[in-house]
Amino acid sequence: MASMAALHPYGPLARSARTGISYVPRRTLTYTLPRRAQEDGDNNNNTPPTEKPSKPSALSSIKNFFLGGSKDAKPTITRRSTAPPKREGSLGADSIFAEEEAGPKLIPSGRMPARKQDAELTPTEAEEGAMAAEARNRETMAPVLDPRPQARIRWERKMVIREIRHRGRLSKPQQILRSERESLSKSHWFKTSVKKLGPLARQIAGKNIDEAMLQMRFSKKKAAKDVLEHLKHAKNVAVVRSGMGLGLTGEANAPTKPVNVVLKSGERKAIADPTSIYIDQAWVNRGPYGVDYDHRARGVIHLMRPPYTSLSVVLKEEKTRIREWQDRDAKALRQRKSQLWTQLPDRKISAQNQYYSW
Repeated sequence: MASMAALHPYGPLARSARTGISYVPRRTLTYTLPRRAQEDGDNNNNTPPTEKPSKPSALSSIKNFFLGGSKDAKPTITRRSTAPPKREGSLGADSIFAEEEAGPKLIPSGRMPARKQDAELTPTEAEEGAMAAEARNRETMAPVLDPRPQARIRWERKMVIREIRHRGRLSKPQQILRSERESLSKSHWFKTSVKKLGPLARQIAGKNIDEAMLQMRFSKKKAAKDVLEHLKHAKNVAVVRSGMGLGLTGEANAPTKPVNVVLKSGERKAIADPTSIYIDQAWVNRGPYGVDYDHRARGVIHLMRPPYTSLSVVLKEEKTRIREWQDRDAKALRQRKSQLWTQLPDRKISAQNQYYSW
């Protein structure tokens, strides 16, 4: 503080002593201009690369402050004239995407990666490739490939006993799982309640997937948009993963005319394509509760707990409806036959006696 206070009285004396020199305002003693170093190491200064530029001392800095310094000396900033060239990488010699030819191979099946032929492999590489699978440590891989060996042995014994007991015949649920396709899809959490999402689930249950999407598209409910997006996703998953709704091209005994069936609700329906997708079941799952704030008057804040729910749908093909209708029709026919009255057969009367036989 004392040094800074003593600077003011001597300032006028220094200015009056040097006549004809303009006044230079105060500035910091240590000030470095931002410079950018070049990657190639060249600079525009005339200083030889071997000579190091001399650093200004503290005395010269104070002298330049009081006397103004030389006007010709100006700091030079080295700037990069052009951007450095871009370096592009290349594929390795052992990359599967590398090709022998420089240009792309234009073939109908697409561009295929080239690899070393068996004749080009050295004996050492061929031997290493043949012994790669045998050199693996089975004990290290066992915890992943066979984590519970005792449970696996029990399951295999159970399956063998089942095959022997049923003489290799499949049960009806197993036949249904092998012959019919289905897809279960669960949505993410919607910011709505079960009371609001339940009517939409009941509305789309039992309908064709395209008809249900049309219903949700023109619905006035706020959650209908989320339901519509979930139905689109569920349909795509069913087509890609389960192969549903791909038409009758792969079936030899496909019906040529529509099949009229009666649904569980008593509605009559004509099925033209047995592979079309419909929503067999749709239900709502209760999810977590969020946290929200309701700002009231006089600084009062109420804590709100908005609910979250999700929608699950089971998609099946129309051939399942045909099979279920046939099963119901056959069961009803058996029940009617069991309740019919049948007359006793006519037989010849024999061994008649006028006295009782006891």
